[in-house]
Amino acid sequence: MKAIVCNDFGPIKNIKYMDVENPEIDDESILISVRSVGVNFPDGLLVQGKYQLKPETPFIPGMEVSGEIIELGSKVADFKIGDRVAGLSRLSGYAEKAAVKFSSVFKIPDSMSFDDSCALLCAYGTSHYALKQRGQLKKDETLVVLGASGSTGIAAIQIGKIMGAKVIAVASNAEKQKIAKDNGADFTIGYDNLKENLKDISSGKGIDVIFDPVGGDIFDTLARTMGRKGRLLVIGFASGSIPKLAVNLALVKEFSVVGVFWGAFTRAEPDEYKKNMIELFHWYEKGLLKPLTEESHPLSDAANVLAKILARGAKGKIILKPSLFKKNPDLLNVEFAFKIFPERTTFFFSLKKLKSAS
Repeated sequence: MKAIVCNDFGPIKNIKYMDVENPEIDDESILISVRSVGVNFPDGLLVQGKYQLKPETPFIPGMEVSGEIIELGSKVADFKIGDRVAGLSRLSGYAEKAAVKFSSVFKIPDSMSFDDSCALLCAYGTSHYALKQRGQLKKDETLVVLGASGSTGIAAIQIGKIMGAKVIAVASNAEKQKIAKDNGADFTIGYDNLKENLKDISSGKGIDVIFDPVGGDIFDTLARTMGRKGRLLVIGFASGSIPKLAVNLALVKEFSVVGVFWGAFTRAEPDEYKKNMIELFHWYEKGLLKPLTEESHPLSDAANVLAKILARGAKGKIILKPSLFKKNPDLLNVEFAFKIFPERTTFFFSLKKLKSAS
């Protein structure tokens, strides 16, 4: 099968699209024929050796996949060959096939696309856990979301609104602010004059919960906008800089700095993790949330996609498609063709029909 392989830690451009052996499954695993692969910011850090976890090389990156089951381990229950599923794995997602522990696999409803199911795993899973378990967000509280046009930011906006919060989205330009507004934010602002703007919007009371996947110098500003008993959620450091905190601010303002490590949560509290995912699927089916998929790319384009995400150029979720643009037109992903080339969907079907008739 084809896969993206990191042979050694280093620049993203060094990862390879190459042939590898098919994965083998154990008694508790499921083999998935991958239709969609979610691309996440930590994937880019991982292949450079800059993430908290450093797997042995060579390895296949990628933590979220969706597709159909093609093989089951002997101890796997409640699944069958052909089921449409989404699965979370620590590695090995950037491939045509992925072996995933059945405890981390979820059946997806017919109404849910493979792309959306990928987004619901990491992006929505992280934001949900952050706001529900770590931030304990309450109805009518004020929530500030940084990086508001990225996949986790959009998820935080939508989930914050479901939980009844007033949501202030922070994004770097008008285009990104519009995306945040379209996804439910009550207010959208930029990073300039952030302290003053947040003070005005909160009527001087300060902010209850801040969702910060950016880090860097802005963190000090955020700390100075917190309200009493507020929760400043540390999601990540997309800016590339890990901030330092003047802890006297936490003392004087009586707010908490709360770390959010969703991957650790999924392993340490698997039952709560499953409950969270069930709730997200329920909200999706009720139409309360909808992931924004910006682009789909062939799996072979993984290096370029990761570079874009690390440069904070993504708006919403970006998906890799293992079957996209293969030479055999019968393997072309029609779901993608409809999304990106709606005017050509009929052409693809007509072409295949003519070829079959000839």
